[in-house]
Amino acid sequence: MSSRTSACLSCGSTGCVPVLDLGRTPLANSLLKPDQRNLPESTSPLVLAFCPACSLVQITETTPPESLFRDYVYFSSFSDTMLRHCKSLVDRLYCERQLGPNHHVVEIASNDGYLLQFYKQHGVPVLGVEPARNIAKVAEERGIPTICEFFTNDLAAQLSGGGKQADIIHANNVLAHVPDLNGFVAGLKRLLMPNGAIVIEAPYLVDMIDHCEFDTIYHEHLCYFSLTALDRLFTKHGLTIFDVERIPIHGGSLRIFATHSDPRLDRRPAVAEMLRSEAAWGVASLEKYRRFSTQVEQLAADLRRTLMELKQQGKKIAAYGASAKGSTLLNYLRPGPGTLEYVVDRSTIKQGLLTPGLHLPIFPPTRLVETMPDYVLLLTWNFKDEILEQQAEYRRRGGKFIVPIPKVQVI
Repeated sequence: MSSRTSACLSCGSTGCVPVLDLGRTPLANSLLKPDQRNLPESTSPLVLAFCPACSLVQITETTPPESLFRDYVYFSSFSDTMLRHCKSLVDRLYCERQLGPNHHVVEIASNDGYLLQFYKQHGVPVLGVEPARNIAKVAEERGIPTICEFFTNDLAAQLSGGGKQADIIHANNVLAHVPDLNGFVAGLKRLLMPNGAIVIEAPYLVDMIDHCEFDTIYHEHLCYFSLTALDRLFTKHGLTIFDVERIPIHGGSLRIFATHSDPRLDRRPAVAEMLRSEAAWGVASLEKYRRFSTQVEQLAADLRRTLMELKQQGKKIAAYGASAKGSTLLNYLRPGPGTLEYVVDRSTIKQGLLTPGLHLPIFPPTRLVETMPDYVLLLTWNFKDEILEQQAEYRRRGGKFIVPIPKVQVI
């Protein structure tokens, strides 16, 4: 069960202001077995709040990580886009940092080894830290040494004391999941070699607001980061963000590079430029986030109307992507019974299960060509290009996709 969070997860302020209420929803990745269809389903409030003291945006409920991540259904390697994205980054850092067999790379929330495998191919020693038992087992089977634990400051002390400090620490799409933000960042500092670099990717708050990506909000994502909020958090722990990049993955993400603070360290111009840009955008403005709530309501109304009109015309509609994003969107949207017939997903782990809340059956993507629904609601719109390419035959036969974010569009 979740618990109400009264203080900011970064600065501890008790003045956080609610700005968007998505109602009570089930946990986004709590897929059900068919025989669980009629059992009571646990739900928790999903409310977004803004901290005026440090500009961190966060949700107001915290679900114990043990109940979210010990058995997990998201395997990163099922996405070709993600694999290409990670290989490109690893190849770049391998050259820029002149890495070799005497260096050490650690990834936190290393999933199935999707990223570390590319360092291993270069001959660089690696270690994964992954709390999901089922996923850590797969990584080990692939030859990626993996500690099946949550990353904490205490674990960092154990690794550092055992000679496992890292030249590179990766933490992709995990910082948002962490209830103890300060302990996590303190652990990063403890684990990092004196001249090492921390590389973190996280969905970017500015893109989420500007593109109305409200489906990024779910109980696993406790925080939604701007560079402003991250800079304050890392500075507090003796770490300096020396470079930053905006990257397109997941609908728009930040990639930050941090290291131990040093007066002689020169930050890249991109950091100061983004901090100025965020200030002008309104990162510290409560009204900015309140307007977001109105935009979400309008987008949901547009999508409901589109789906309702298609059903009134007798069209058959399926969905693509049994994703956490999709769970938030559908459970906020609450389309009427029978509006969507089923969901398809490439992950064999999810196939045969039911989506949380709406209890839609999950099938392999081949189901689309087999049954030819008139329209497919693309819940994993963040991988739109990859999925449209995979579904070329469905589209050739006349099938159409409905892309819900950032505005309703039929392709």
